[in-house]
Formats: sequence, C-alpha cells, structure tokens
Amino acid sequence: MSKHIAILGAGPGGYVAAIRAAQLGARVTVIESHALGGVCLNWGCIPSKALLSVVELGDKVKKAENLGLLVQGPVTYDLARMVARKNKVVATLVKGIATLFKTWNIEHVQGTGSLRDRQTVTVTAVDGAPRDIQADAIVIATGSSWPNLPQFPIDGQQLLTSQHLLDLDRIPASLLIIGGGVEGCEFAALYSGLGTEVTIVELMAHVLPLEDDDISSTMERELKKRGVAVLTGTTVERLERLPTSITAHLKDGTQVAAEKLLVSVGRGLNSGGIGLEQVGVQTGRRGEILVNERMETTVPGIYAVGDVVGKVMLAHVASAQGKVAVANIMGHEETFRYDAVPAGIFTLPEIGRVGVTEQQARERVQAAGQNPDMAIKVGRFRYAGLGKAQATGDTTGLFKVIAESPSGRILGVHIVGAHAADLVHEAALAMQVGATVTQMAEMIHAHPTLSEGLMEAAEDVEGKAIHQARKRTQ
Repeated sequence: MSKHIAILGAGPGGYVAAIRAAQLGARVTVIESHALGGVCLNWGCIPSKALLSVVELGDKVKKAENLGLLVQGPVTYDLARMVARKNKVVATLVKGIATLFKTWNIEHVQGTGSLRDRQTVTVTAVDGAPRDIQADAIVIATGSSWPNLPQFPIDGQQLLTSQHLLDLDRIPASLLIIGGGVEGCEFAALYSGLGTEVTIVELMAHVLPLEDDDISSTMERELKKRGVAVLTGTTVERLERLPTSITAHLKDGTQVAAEKLLVSVGRGLNSGGIGLEQVGVQTGRRGEILVNERMETTVPGIYAVGDVVGKVMLAHVASAQGKVAVANIMGHEETFRYDAVPAGIFTLPEIGRVGVTEQQARERVQAAGQNPDMAIKVGRFRYAGLGKAQATGDTTGLFKVIAESPSGRILGVHIVGAHAADLVHEAALAMQVGATVTQMAEMIHAHPTLSEGLMEAAEDVEGKAIHQARKRTQ
C-alpha cells in the first residue's frame, strides 16, 4: 500500500516535493491557499527576471552604436506592457505546475492548513469549509513572507514591498531602497535602468555585505555607474510623509526624498499559526523549524523544507530539500549538504557564487591555528582578458577562485559579469565531486567562451594563467 503524504505549501519546496513523492509511488495532497509556485514564481524570482531581461536588452541597445549597430531614437520603456508580459510568463508557468500535478495525480486543496496531530492536517478551504486530511507523513513548506516593521508601515502606495514594485504600471521618478542586500540591489539595477532616480541606504559598510569583498565592491561601483546613489554605514531614523513624496531622515543627518520607498530588510518565516506547538515541533530563536540533515523535524513523520527552516533561503535549495525529505519518507536514505550550493544574484551585471568567501576561508583557517597566507590561495581573472567578452562587449566582470593549500580543494568560486549565474555551475559541480583547482584548470574549455575565465582564474591560483601579465613576485 502506498504512503499518503500531505504537503503544506506549493512553493518551490512544496510542489517539487509533491512531484518527486508521486514519482516514488506516494499518494500526495498539497494544501495551498495562493497560486501554485509560491513567492518565487509569482512575486519573486521569475517576475523580477522577466522585467530585468527587458532592461538588460535596453542596455545592449544603448551601446549598440559602439558595436556598429545603428538604432534610431532613444531607448524608452513601457512599464505597463513589461508587467503584462511578466504576468503572462508567470501564468504560463503556474499553469504548467497545475498540469504536472494532474499528470501525477496530485491532489491540490485550496486552503490553509494547520497540524492537528502528527498525522492529521486540518484544512480551512477558501470557501470556509473545514476538512481533516489524514497522512502517513507531513511536509511543511510554508516559506517566508515580507516583514511588517513598525518603522516602515507598508501601505502599497508609497511604502512598498518587492511584490508591489513588480506590478507598478508607471515608472516612478525616484525610488529609495532600504537595504542593500540581494533584493535591494536587483531592484536598484532594474529601476535605475528604467530611468528612475534610485538611492540605496545600507546599514553595513558595503552593499551585498554577505558576498565576497571583491564582488560587493565591484557591484557597488557598477551601481554607481548606473547612477544609483549608494549610502552605506547609516540607517533611516524617521520618515516624513507628504501626499506625493516621502523623506527619509538618516542617522548621519542626510535627508533623502523619493516618490516611492522599497523596504528590503529581510523576510519573516511562516512558522506561526500552523499548529507546530500543538504537535511539539520545535523552532529556533527566529521561528525557524529545526530539522536534521534528512529534513526531519523533532517530531517523527513530520518534515520541513525551504525558507521556513531558515538555513539557505533560496528557491533551488527548497526544491532540493523537498526531494531529500520525500526520499526519506519513502524509505530512501538521503541527506542534504550545504557546502556546494550555487546562487545567482540577478543584478546588472549578474553575480554567481558557490562556497565560502575569501574572508570566511581566512577566518576558518585562522580559527584552526593556521596562517591564512599559507593555507589559502586565490586566483582571479577579469572578463576583459577573454576574447569572447571583448567580441561581445561584455568586458565588465571578474572570476575569483579560492582554494585550500596545499590540497588544492576548492573552497569557493565567485563571479560577477555577464551570465555569471549560469557560469558558476561548473564550479558547483567541481566542488560537489571533490575536484581540485588543478583539475578545474586542466579541463579543456572551448574557445572562445566566457567559461574560459573560470579556467584562467583556476590557473591563476598557482600563478599560471595564460592570458594574465606576469606578476612581479614571480
């Protein structure tokens, strides 16, 4: 007799877990009150990339004349049409998930669910009718949501979340972004490209403070080239609101006025109100559901995946965790590893990364009593040194490889430049299978490609990059 699995949430963690569970022979019920695909598909990853792709195309047109392509007239944007296209892309993908559910006989119950006991989910359907769903195992994939901070009362008119910014039908004259993390920088690239006057306020010393220093400094420089005002090391102390504008008074005495304000300062975990206390599922300080490497919670038969576990809050991590969870439910032994998870930041230019930053690598080595200058080696190679980058005009960017010495184990790879989010996967695979930096350097790369930059950076770890000037110390 097949197992019945109930899944709370149909985001990238929940819907992928559902399909994999069905593939493994389970009967699956998914409880989701909103659209299939969750935040990522409907109000995050996909919508923002659909809009950013238009600005990226506009950037290419703007420099077309330098490449010998004559385009008459200035580049202008119709945001309403861009949003309409974005909505069409999203609708197509949501419909695709519904079709997949149908082909795999997955039941989709529209409503909100909470745990009644370790094998029962009580569902309140959208029409208000209650229903109990009995299951052999439960997967919690309720995700995260935009925070509601008292100092930044979201009204959807002046004070916005990223969800609101994705549905504007008119380009605002000015935009103030509170928070220079991934989301803040992506929207700064998007709206500055559309012609909006953008200001970022970031508490830390640099934007993208969790990224490698070389990468964050490159991105800060590129944002400024796009006309973005970047104010770091300060915070908003109070807001002054007028009917047509909002003024932020910063801690350093600066005042910034803007038509719209984006609050981009993290996300809250959706672990409340789903009955965790009722069944004894333990949570951490931030409300994250505590799980082990098999994605099991502290209650047997209940698993959790995605943002709600508070580990690496990325859509593809949620999907991979979902696969691990249902594999274990179905009797397979699988664990989740976090050391080779790639990530993409869809700024202009893009960022791709996997593993630790140089700073993190040095701190770990130092904590172990070793000399970082001896135990860590770093290789770099700039896009400008690549024939393909010169040919296409995409010369802004950097490849960076961090390796352990003398083993050659790859600790981290960071790329900023054209197609960086795609290029980083070679490095992720190398790390996953335990390849050394020498093996990466020795792999023959096709010419001319941007991927050659990764090979050259790997060679540079030992000072042997072919297309890099000889260093004076050699």
